[in-house]
Amino acid sequence: MTVPPQQPPGGWQPPQPGGYPPPPGTYPQQQPQYPQQYGPPQQRPYPQQPPPYPQGYPQQPPPYPQPQQPPPVVKRIPEDLPFVARHSVKKRVLLFGGVGGGFSLLFAAFVGLGSGEPLAGLGVFGCFAVMFGLIFGLQLWLLTSGGPVLAFSPAGLWIKTRPTRGQAIWLPWEAIERVYQRRWTFDKLLCVKPRDPRTGTNLGTFTALDSSVQQLVFGTGFTAPLNFADRPEAEIIAAVAHFSGGRVRVN
Repeated sequence: MTVPPQQPPGGWQPPQPGGYPPPPGTYPQQQPQYPQQYGPPQQRPYPQQPPPYPQGYPQQPPPYPQPQQPPPVVKRIPEDLPFVARHSVKKRVLLFGGVGGGFSLLFAAFVGLGSGEPLAGLGVFGCFAVMFGLIFGLQLWLLTSGGPVLAFSPAGLWIKTRPTRGQAIWLPWEAIERVYQRRWTFDKLLCVKPRDPRTGTNLGTFTALDSSVQQLVFGTGFTAPLNFADRPEAEIIAAVAHFSGGRVRVN
């Protein structure tokens, strides 16, 4: 008589190959899948070089701009340039002599007519003539003893920084914004305006004072006489246009 095999109690099942099945109501856990080109985190390759800059982005910051050197300054304008203009002593003497003589004659007439003594008027005329002669003589010496007032070359120009004795500054044509003319009493002035408004600001107290006054009146601190120069006005303007070669606006 054959005895049948005994069944496990309570419907218990023996473990199957590969482990127990998951309990009811749970999801099977899955291993994370990594892209084939990277692999697991511990095996991902580190980039050897940083990514390049986008096109048009600067690779390095621009260099810091170096401070510009101040323009050369001399005591006297060189006289070996192609075009040189000076003060006209003859024109200045005629102007100062006429003004001084006119005022002296006017005061002498008042004194002579008021006192009824012609000799008194003549004495007053002589005194005022000497006084004005000394004043205008000193002014004439200050103006004419400083050398030329303008000098041009194809590279630039020299111009005085003060109307009387003083320094002269070199301005390349590329550093000049415009050249124009302005009238002042009996004279007409050639005005040179640099592109950088700081040009000539470190040339001393007296130069700064004269330059500030001219800046208010003429729009620039660099001026030169035209009517009282030893060259005609038209010749000076033509020389500016010729040597600048169109790099400066002349009007």
